[in-house]
Amino acid sequence: MNKSNMNKLEQLRAITTVVADTGDLEAITRLKPTDATTNPSLLLKAASLPQFANQIAALLGSGDSLADKVDRFAVMVGSEISQVIPGVISTEVDARLSFDTAATIAKAEKLIGLYADAGIGADRVLIKVAATWEGIRAAEVLEQRGIHCNATLIFSFEQACACADAGVFLISPFVGRITDWYTANTSLTIEDPSQDPGVQSVTRIYNHFKAHGFNTVVMGASFRNTGQVEALAGCDRLTISPDLLQALEADDAELPQRLIDNGVQHQRPAPLSHSAFLFANNQDPMVTEKLSDGIRRFVADQEKLEALLSG
Repeated sequence: MNKSNMNKLEQLRAITTVVADTGDLEAITRLKPTDATTNPSLLLKAASLPQFANQIAALLGSGDSLADKVDRFAVMVGSEISQVIPGVISTEVDARLSFDTAATIAKAEKLIGLYADAGIGADRVLIKVAATWEGIRAAEVLEQRGIHCNATLIFSFEQACACADAGVFLISPFVGRITDWYTANTSLTIEDPSQDPGVQSVTRIYNHFKAHGFNTVVMGASFRNTGQVEALAGCDRLTISPDLLQALEADDAELPQRLIDNGVQHQRPAPLSHSAFLFANNQDPMVTEKLSDGIRRFVADQEKLEALLSG
């Protein structure tokens, strides 16, 4: 199939690994992404879907602790998704552990153990951790133990760099939430996706990683429209909601590649120190507000899921 006969989703798949940002098995099966990613918000939505009614009923009738029920449900959803994708499934650590390195490591190893019990190897799973300093340190240890991580809630260049320094497998910079903040708090007018601060953030991170030979995968996330997705065509991976995947599938126009690794590498800068990381993030109100808000939102949905599973 030549490019002129391909819709935008097919063109995107040719240059970027497409990831489904959903827990909806039907949508994943229909849209055929390579990977899929979940979080507490998406798990809460999945819990209301008919396809998981039997699993919810079984957990409600079990004698497991509430924490075990939530972890088991996350792995149940992830296991079902893994049956219909060729790649990896991302499963998130409890956001309440975002500032506890040891507890994050323990929870990640528990989740990997539950996946192993379900017959799914660690090579098919990414453990999602919040990109706090403590979360990044946990990811560093987990990577050394053979457990690949997806550092999420990335809003700053410094968070991304700290993850690369730590050898984290993949990062998820949040495009839409960055743009949301600038739209709500500044007079910025975006006339073209190239002017979008979320798009600019991911572009800067991608170019820096490629220019300095970092192996950390860049996966743009949290998209608000197809324009943002198209502006990052060529990024390592993009995790996209079903409605935007469908919109790309319905569009037959040409999709140019925007991000390109030219293969030229430069000497890496010195690793970011803890104090430099904290100070840089502190100086950017968008970063401090959106990171805190993101953790709070995931905690709220985690607690709603617990309430549902407590019967």
